[in-house]
Parts: sequence; C-alpha cells; structure tokens
Amino acid sequence: MTGTFGGTLEARKVRIGLDGLVGDARGEVVLDGSVLVIKRIHVTYRLVTPSEDRDKVERAYALHAENCPVYRSLIAAIAITTELDWHVQE
Repeated sequence: MTGTFGGTLEARKVRIGLDGLVGDARGEVVLDGSVLVIKRIHVTYRLVTPSEDRDKVERAYALHAENCPVYRSLIAAIAITTELDWHVQE
C-alpha cells in the first residue's frame, strides 16, 4: 500500500522531504479455533512535503487504497485502515 501511495504522490508531482514516505503496518492476529488468523491491519504513513502540496497529498491519500492491488485483494477478508501523519517541510 505504501508503494501505491508513493506512486500516487509521484504522479501528482508531490515533492517529498528528505525522510521520504514511510509506512508502518500493524496487524491484529487472533486464534480462530486452532488457527492464527489476521483480523485487522492498520497502516500509518509518515510524510513530509512542502505546504503548497497539501491538496495533492490529500487527494492522493483519498484515492490510493482503492487503486492498490494489495488493498483490493485483502479488504474482503481483513479490515484495513490507514492514517496519514503528514508534516510540512520547513
């Protein structure tokens, strides 16, 4: 998902800061009978861009999941959420 979000930002010519785009994914695994099953995945993106790219970043974030092969493949079976930790480059 991070790659798809990055590609969506790149297509909009968003200037990403020196720390780049970082995705941190956390999963919740539960025991279903005797089998471990992934129930939820939460992805947090950390991103630094110039303030003038705000509209492009927000639009890319709003669109990326529905265009992501991983998200589209898993969403029927696993709850997937995302959040954007976005900061303005000084």
